[in-house]
Amino acid sequence: MNTITVQDLKKRIDSGEKINLVDVREPAEYDEYNIGGKLVPLGKIQDMDAEELEPLKEEEVIIHCRSGKRSASACLLLDSMGFKNTVNVEGGILAWQDAFGA
Repeated sequence: MNTITVQDLKKRIDSGEKINLVDVREPAEYDEYNIGGKLVPLGKIQDMDAEELEPLKEEEVIIHCRSGKRSASACLLLDSMGFKNTVNVEGGILAWQDAFGA
């Protein structure tokens, strides 16, 4: 698992780079505020129910949550499932909102 800051993530998004961004929060959190990632709640990954992410096993997968803790867990779980390049967003949505507003 690697890490990325919200500033570096925003630069990559703003540049138009194609990134695989996954949000592991719950649906209600996602509905309240999101930055466009694919919603795959941590519970699904914990249940080894991550088929929708399988095509990304060999690619970089950037994972975020509210604060960075659930996404770190998701990265470790996905690493154990054979994912080659998981990246945790440091500070999660809270850091994003601090840096760029809601």
